[in-house]
Amino acid sequence: MDANTLAQFQDLGAAAALGLSAVGSGLGAGAAGMAAVGAWKKCFAQNKQAPFLLAAFVGAPLSQTIYGMILMNAILTSSSQGMALWWTGLFGGLAIGMSAWMQGKAGAGASDALGETGKGFGNYLIVLGIIETVAIFTMVFSLMSVGKISG
Repeated sequence: MDANTLAQFQDLGAAAALGLSAVGSGLGAGAAGMAAVGAWKKCFAQNKQAPFLLAAFVGAPLSQTIYGMILMNAILTSSSQGMALWWTGLFGGLAIGMSAWMQGKAGAGASDALGETGKGFGNYLIVLGIIETVAIFTMVFSLMSVGKISG
C-alpha cells in the first residue's frame, strides 16, 4: 500500500477511537439522564426532596469520551501507520463506548433506586466505578498496543 493509504488508516483509527467513545458517552448519559428526570418527577409529585446527586449518575459516562480522546491522540502521534492502528482505534473505541453506554444504563437504575429510597448512593457509585474500570483497562491496553505497533 502507498503511504497515503496507510496514513488514511491511521486517521480512521483515530476517528473511530474518539467517535465510538463519544457515541457511547452520549447514549449512556442519555439513558441515565432520562431516568434521573423521571426520578425527580416522582419526587416532586410526592412532595419529596429531589436528590441532586442523581446528576453524578448522568455525568459518569462522559469520562469515556476523554479516554477515547487520549487513545485518538496516541494513534495520531504514532510513528507507525496502517491497518493495525485502525483496528486498535475501532475496537478500543467500541469497547470504551460500550462501557459508557452500560454505565449509563446502570446509572439509570441507580437514579430510579436513589430517587425512590433516598439510600444507597455509595453502593450505586461503586457499580458505576467498576464499569468505568472496563474503559480504563481498554484505554491502557490500547495505548500499550499503539506503543508496540510504533516500536
